[in-house]
Amino acid sequence: MDFQMRYHVTPRYLTKPSKRRSGLPISPAVRFLVAHDTGNPRSTASNNVAYYERSRDERSASAHIFVDDSEILECIPALTGEPEKAWHVRYSVPTDDQLFGADANDVALGIEYCYGTNIDADAAYDKYVWVLAYSAFKFDLDPKKCVVGHFFLDPHRRTDPVTGLAHSRRTYEQLQQDVVQEYWACLGKEPPEHDPVSTVPPSGTVKTTVRLNIRRGAPNTRAPVRQTVGVGTELAYSKAINGEAVNANPLWLGTGDDNFFWSGGVEWTEGT
Repeated sequence: MDFQMRYHVTPRYLTKPSKRRSGLPISPAVRFLVAHDTGNPRSTASNNVAYYERSRDERSASAHIFVDDSEILECIPALTGEPEKAWHVRYSVPTDDQLFGADANDVALGIEYCYGTNIDADAAYDKYVWVLAYSAFKFDLDPKKCVVGHFFLDPHRRTDPVTGLAHSRRTYEQLQQDVVQEYWACLGKEPPEHDPVSTVPPSGTVKTTVRLNIRRGAPNTRAPVRQTVGVGTELAYSKAINGEAVNANPLWLGTGDDNFFWSGGVEWTEGT
């Protein structure tokens, strides 16, 4: 399949080895995308990359791509070279491991949205949505599930990309929807319409891929946690139901005793 290249991704790699660019490869593959904003209004993509280069031996924080209204700059290889690790989410925060079974710094791209009064918000947003959609295509990821906001992974410290998106009058939820629309538009196809419940067996056995909370009484993250199980635990379920969407995935699995667990943290066992 051909993906429409609406924009050009320009490589402007940081010097390696350095604190910001170690040169270590993402391994075994890119699994998800973290949506950031710079937190630095009026700073352009070029400004940010230049600052990263000047301070490459002073700080380890980094990202792969910066997007503004005029360009998409890649300072750590991802779309224009063999993907390397960047340091864009704290290792000590476990949410990425719980959602995706791996740490963001090891298997995810960090993509930064630039904003401010000197940046055309609509043009920057269009580029940002496209590069997220193209990244999903490039690494064979599900556009409905692969994009997660930095604030979602580290809610006590971060608000990005929500703060940056507010400057373009958009929300995080709209960003997720627009990435899906852009993905299929660039493939020249309509997004498939389906109920998540219809895509899985009505009952069966699954195995957890992350530490997973089993919740009592309702398929949502507000319900009390009855039990937390480890990676590799086999769980039987007797119904599939749409509940609270966790990172755009609303499918929950229920047991006979009115307990529920989110389907994004499991895989179906062979023969189910």
